[in-house]
Formats: sequence, structure tokens, C-alpha cells
Amino acid sequence: MASVWALGGLTWKALGKRVVSEIQKDDVFGRAAQLAYYFLLALFPLLLFLTAVIGLLLGSGTGLRHNLFNYLSQVLPGSAYQLVDSTIYEVSEASGGGKVIFGILAALWAASNGMGAITQALNVAYNVKESRPWWKQRLTAMCLTIGLSVLVISALILILYGGKLGDHVAGHYGFGEVFVITWKVIQWPMLLGFMLLSFALIYYLAPDVRDQKWIWITPGSVVGLSLWLLVSFGFKLYLHFFDSYSKTYGTLGAVIVLMLWLYLTGAAILIGGEVNSEIENAAAKAGAPDAKEKGEKAPPEKS
Repeated sequence: MASVWALGGLTWKALGKRVVSEIQKDDVFGRAAQLAYYFLLALFPLLLFLTAVIGLLLGSGTGLRHNLFNYLSQVLPGSAYQLVDSTIYEVSEASGGGKVIFGILAALWAASNGMGAITQALNVAYNVKESRPWWKQRLTAMCLTIGLSVLVISALILILYGGKLGDHVAGHYGFGEVFVITWKVIQWPMLLGFMLLSFALIYYLAPDVRDQKWIWITPGSVVGLSLWLLVSFGFKLYLHFFDSYSKTYGTLGAVIVLMLWLYLTGAAILIGGEVNSEIENAAAKAGAPDAKEKGEKAPPEKS
């Protein structure tokens, strides 16, 4: 397919109108509410899986687990973060030291349920019905969960050890201060790249469409990530000044806030998927030979 950034021949304004129309047609916000439920069930197993893998592979004294929750607190609203942090701590303390591998696999299985829910929602964005056998669906969801976990751990390693690595390379090869400063600056674009790659993997592997061309950065990934960061920090800022949930719902306030954040997260992911779907649909109608129209799982065969 021609460059995805050509938007299938659409202008950004025309693309925006189509995406808004599809958001209403596909009931994106209703499906985001469904995703919030599955995300809530999958969030704690995912965090347990991540912390268990970090502890198993890198040891408990690396500081990575602390950094994982530290950066989670940057996007999660305060009360929701406290709920997640205290729950994970209680579950970790109650877990025995034995049967570690079984616990990791069980956490992975439960965490992949959230990815399975994303798959079903993205199938709606592409107007396709799921035809893969259940074991392949589950395997894809688990592989995506593992892949995203690897990216999260890699990003944490970069954040925690990136500065020391830059100093070591500069000292070993005799690079000057400019290299050290440059290395520390480019760590943050690299971190952004990890996040964009996470979205790209979801849009590439989750929906049941075939013969997709791998593209590192798509408009859908950029829109999805930008929306997620915007709503996360915007919602957190709103709650900082107007947090009435604890007064209205009492001790359930933290759960309501967490559910709302998961709802906004699901909506951001689905809207990014709608963007990619509309671009490919427009490209197919414009005559791109390797693009798929809505409802097609593969490009039409050439005669």
C-alpha cells in the first residue's frame, strides 16, 4: 500500500469526519465501556505477571518494580493508583514463594483476557468476523501480552540504567560530554518509540485481517497514543481540582476512578484502530492493490 501517511488520498479533515462517523456507527464508546470491564479483570494479573517476571529474571533488588509503579503513578489518577498499588502489594505478600512458574502462567492467561477483548473490538472497526480458532485467538492474545510486557520492561531498563550505560560507553570509547548529554536526551524519544511500537503491535496482530504490511509508526498509533496521554493527564488534572468521587461514592470512589481511566484508555485504543481502518478503506477504494476495504480480510486477488 502507498505510504499510510498519504491517508489513502484523504485530507486530515475528511479523515476526521469519517472517523467520527465510524465512532458512532461502531459504538466505540459503548465498546470502550466493555473493554473497561475486561481491563479491570486483566490489570492486576498483568501487573503481577510483570513484577513476577522482573523478579524472576532480574532479581528483586534491581529497582525495576519500584520504577514500574512509579511511572504508572504518572498516568493513573491518584486514588486509582493507591488502589492498584495496595492491591498488588497485598496479593504479592499473600503469595507463597513456591509454584512461581505456575503463578506466572496463570497471571499471563488472565492478563491476556484484556487483549482478547481488544481483538473483538478492533474486528468491529474493520467490519470483519473472527474466524480464527479459539486456541489461535488465545495464543495471539498471550503473545501480544508477552510482547507488550517485554517493551515495558525494556523501557524501564532504559530509564533506570540508560544514564549509566551512556557514561560507560563514553568512558570506554573516549567520547566527550556532548555524547553523554545527547544520549540522555534521546532516551525519551526512544521511550516514546517503545510506546508507539506497543500500539503498532496491537493494530497489526489483534484484528482478524491478513496480509497486513508492517508499518512502524501509523497515524492510528500516533492518534491512539496521543489521545491516551491526553486523557490520562487531563483526567488526572481534573481530579486534582474537582475530585468529588470519594464524596459521592465513598470507599468505592477509587474503583470508579480506575474504571473511568480504563474506559478512556479503551476508547483511545479503539479510535486509533478506526483511524487506521478508515485510511486503508480509503486507499482500497482509490485503487491501491494491496489495501483492503471494510469487511475484507485480505486484498482482492489480482486477475
